Amino acid sequence: MANILFLVSAMEAGGAERVASTLANAWTERGHSVTLMPTFSGRGNCFYPLSPNVDLVYLADLAPVKTRTWVTRFIRLLALRRFMAMNRPDVIVSFLTHVNVAAVLASIGLRIPVIVCERCDPFAMPLSRRLQLACRLTYPLAAALTVQTPALAAKYKASGGPLTRLRVIPNPVSRPMQNLQPQGNTATTKQLLSIGRLDGQKQFDVLITVFARLAQQYSDWRLRIVGEGALRNVLQQQITALGLDQRIELAGQSAAIEAELAKADLFALTSRYEGFPNALLEAMAAGLPCVAFDCPSGPREITRNGQVAFLVPLNDEPALERALEQLMADAELRQTLGRNARASVLERFALDNILQQWDMLFQELGVRL
Repeated sequence: MANILFLVSAMEAGGAERVASTLANAWTERGHSVTLMPTFSGRGNCFYPLSPNVDLVYLADLAPVKTRTWVTRFIRLLALRRFMAMNRPDVIVSFLTHVNVAAVLASIGLRIPVIVCERCDPFAMPLSRRLQLACRLTYPLAAALTVQTPALAAKYKASGGPLTRLRVIPNPVSRPMQNLQPQGNTATTKQLLSIGRLDGQKQFDVLITVFARLAQQYSDWRLRIVGEGALRNVLQQQITALGLDQRIELAGQSAAIEAELAKADLFALTSRYEGFPNALLEAMAAGLPCVAFDCPSGPREITRNGQVAFLVPLNDEPALERALEQLMADAELRQTLGRNARASVLERFALDNILQQWDMLFQELGVRL
């Protein structure tokens, strides 16, 4: 069995963190030894459930520095390298761009294969020039780079960067989500749900604006947004200005995503960009009809080009309004679309299928399983 060092930025609420906990738990279930290490955060509580067999080690405990300077980063990088050298993992898996750069730098010369994993589309999200340069210099030194969609893989190939191995491995549907039996909302009040950080990337202001246009005609519908972030006050002010405090709720963070999905009738994703949106994937796995902006990257692949969910041109508010209205008005269409969505994502993204793809990559790199 393999000894896996799994590097993440933090283990707070977020899509990458949720996938990290799913993979770490599944690998230990298969008998692998997994050390999960948050590298850029201080010690805190893990937001998602972890198996007792996963060894959670905070890099901050190995390099207890309080300031945030380049000196801090260098001290943590040395501490990470010492940990790698002492524990000699068979493979290092790293999530998120800045963690990827640190993983490669810390492992230079140790002859441990490093798999760097992009969790968002770096060609769509704003990256500093310094970080872009760091990626160009370090990624070719990694044993492999994984991305989550063929479209993003094509962008990397077109960019001309020298990469040893480029593989597409999407997010898995977790076992609890696979086993979830859609119950359907029997309440007279219907719920439109969205999930994500309250920041500019998710564009909840757009969703609120569009819902406001439909609110009067569909008076039995409510909008619930699950998540927390820097724009909470701004969004709440927008809701209040629209006179919709009783119709739109900013519900805060929730670890009970399955319960949130079970209470909903319809799901919307209005992001400016993504990597492989876990919220959309899990909403479809829960049997919800979904509407998503066709942003880079992920929604097009998850929805099969709009065949099993409504795919709307990016930032086209009238098209978003039409799609939501069509589903809000038609319970039978919601049921059919949700059923087809669930069958589609479970067929393609079931956890065991994704683990098999990871196994193939591990074996390519000479990792003994």
